[in-house]
Amino acid sequence: MQKIFSGKSATPKKVLLLGAGFVVKPTLTLLSEKGVEITVACRTLENAQKLCKNVKGTKAISLDVENEEALDAEVGKVDVAISLIPYTFHPLVIKSAVRKKVDVVTTSYTSPAMVELEKDINEAGITVMNEIGLDPGIDHLYAVKTIDEVHRAGGKIKSFLSYCGGLPAPEASANPLGYKFSWSARGMLLALGNTARFLKDGKTEEVSGHDLMSVAKPYSTGYTGFAFVAYPNRDSTPFSKKYSIPEASTIIRGTLRYAGFPEMIRCVVDLGFLSQDSQDFLKPSPKPLSWKDATAKILNATSSSEHDLTWAISSKHSFTNTEEKSRIIAGLRWIGLFSSEPIIPRSTPLDTLCATLEKKMAYEDGERDLVFLQHKFEIEHADGKHETRTSTLCEYGDPKGYSAMAKLVGIPCGVAVMQVLGGKMEKGLLAPYTPEICNPLRDELREKYGIDMIEQTVA
Repeated sequence: MQKIFSGKSATPKKVLLLGAGFVVKPTLTLLSEKGVEITVACRTLENAQKLCKNVKGTKAISLDVENEEALDAEVGKVDVAISLIPYTFHPLVIKSAVRKKVDVVTTSYTSPAMVELEKDINEAGITVMNEIGLDPGIDHLYAVKTIDEVHRAGGKIKSFLSYCGGLPAPEASANPLGYKFSWSARGMLLALGNTARFLKDGKTEEVSGHDLMSVAKPYSTGYTGFAFVAYPNRDSTPFSKKYSIPEASTIIRGTLRYAGFPEMIRCVVDLGFLSQDSQDFLKPSPKPLSWKDATAKILNATSSSEHDLTWAISSKHSFTNTEEKSRIIAGLRWIGLFSSEPIIPRSTPLDTLCATLEKKMAYEDGERDLVFLQHKFEIEHADGKHETRTSTLCEYGDPKGYSAMAKLVGIPCGVAVMQVLGGKMEKGLLAPYTPEICNPLRDELREKYGIDMIEQTVA
């Protein structure tokens, strides 16, 4: 077992790991196997204790990161603080790390709130390494690799597309959305309401959250066994600068889903089920409404009969054809929106729907997830020749071990922590956008953990 300290008098490195999500365990186990002492901190002690069970060199504590004094006390005991809690809390952790001069690692995007702390980070002389999971993370490592190779050879990146999907494996995808939840359904559905910005043929384009599913299109990855659709997400335009590809006229980063997903979501949006407005009839009650009665109220239908509900749906949503209408109505029936089953009332249409989706669309024992990540580069070489190159990661989860998503977020995070502990990272507010940062991380992930993206010339 490789240790990061040597000699009888040497002191083991120590980290504080904040969080209890499903990606924590791979990070925790990797660090434990390297001889690091880890304090796992959660708001609920029981969650931390579960993570630490049978993992050597770990200690569980209860910690509220909004308690500045308590947070400082724990951060001050370690060499690195790993923040795997919601991104809105990262600035609190970074401020504590600045006060205690302790390094930080997160898997989240570098937020404006983090950038505001950059001066303090530099003055404290610490490393704050972000964006080192899957997406963001592994995607950066291989984007930077190809871009750097092309530029060094005198070529140009004319177009860059990058799509990633965390999905159930095909054999576990038999539901109307072709999707299952290993995390908050609310988070996934709310993300569908975010505006997308991207560069296409030299022009900046913007798509509102309401229209996002309308621009989803079938996407050919070259792997013909998968029927994917793709749509843009977030703001892709800053990557012209971040990836140093000002010559690219098209830059789109987005999401992959199975075919049929956009049409279902578009209908759900049109019907008002993603509304965050509180409704009296959806508030917690000893005798909650049936789903059909709740659906009738949400749709303002004349009754809760399936005939009248279907008519109300048709008046609010335009179907492309009869086949699509039949499929989507069948999907809504599968979810239970026409049933006599009681709702799980959570005040708003969105949260009440999420409660049912999380129950009906959870991973069952023995089911695998799938992560599919692909970059597609249009390259103009120095001699004027053109090439289309892809870089692809296709990973299935292990029902007896880690999910694909947990592995591909948690392992890169753990590797980055080890590099920070070993003094191999520069100081400052960092993310993997340079060969100097990316190359060592990518090499270790490939050589020691078998995490790799396969490159192919396809045209």
